[in-house]
Amino acid sequence: MKLRAYLLMVFVVAVWGTTFVVVKDALADATPLAFNLARMTLAFLILAAAYHSHWREVTRGQILAGAVVGFFLAAGYQFQTAGLVYTTPSKSAFITGMVVVLVPLFSSIPRLRPRGAQPPRWNAFLGAILAFAGILLLTLPPGNGLLPDFTSIGTGDLLTFGCTIAFAFHCISLGHVSPRIPYQPLALLQIGFCAFFMAVSTPLLEHPAMHLTARLGIALAVAALLATAAAFSIQSWAQSILPTTHTALILTLEPVFAWLTSFVFMGERLGLRLASGALMILGGIAITELIPQPHIATAHEA
Repeated sequence: MKLRAYLLMVFVVAVWGTTFVVVKDALADATPLAFNLARMTLAFLILAAAYHSHWREVTRGQILAGAVVGFFLAAGYQFQTAGLVYTTPSKSAFITGMVVVLVPLFSSIPRLRPRGAQPPRWNAFLGAILAFAGILLLTLPPGNGLLPDFTSIGTGDLLTFGCTIAFAFHCISLGHVSPRIPYQPLALLQIGFCAFFMAVSTPLLEHPAMHLTARLGIALAVAALLATAAAFSIQSWAQSILPTTHTALILTLEPVFAWLTSFVFMGERLGLRLASGALMILGGIAITELIPQPHIATAHEA
């Protein structure tokens, strides 16, 4: 049972990692936020059918919790997909991976911590510093040698970092509500509200357009069915079996899978400076997660 949980979680992380490349390729046929809206709407319909027997369990308190969690989830995906237009899949994945470092930092604020949680330890702050240094190497244009040029930051990098902040608050809000709500109604509500907030915000932020192609259909199917509906269900089940630190460490493989996919299918190479930045981010995440500390929900928990 435990081996199956490990293997399924690695499969889920591989799906999440490859999704960066699949989505970027599909953005040639759809505007970023229109793609997000279609993805989440389709995922919600899949979950609504799969968990139809749990609708009767929904309460007012769960609806409010789902709205809060769904808002941050929507903000994260909106920023992330918009940023993919201007940056590479591997850079997007590595920047998004910083969420496991930002969550302990935000949790140092007492009002943001889930009830009963301990403040983050020294390793969380050391990991944050190391990961931030890696972000600078990864996102800023080169200056002299390995050192970055601090005079310019790409639009895609800023948008993706906005997604990281939103996903961090998504994690914290899940830490507050997930102990009190079964994962089935919580998954239904947060994906449903995520789709709702995307439907409201998309016409305000862009002129949505979508050209139906086979490439776009495949990307929507992968993103909605595998990377959202199935992945959230597998994560929720596996989290009840695997230790939290082990699950979080598996999640750090996501940017690695993203780079491998981008390397194989798009020929992207990181280079010495960018590879050093990526390794520093992974090092910061590992320092934060390998040393045991109080549990905070991870970026993809439902």
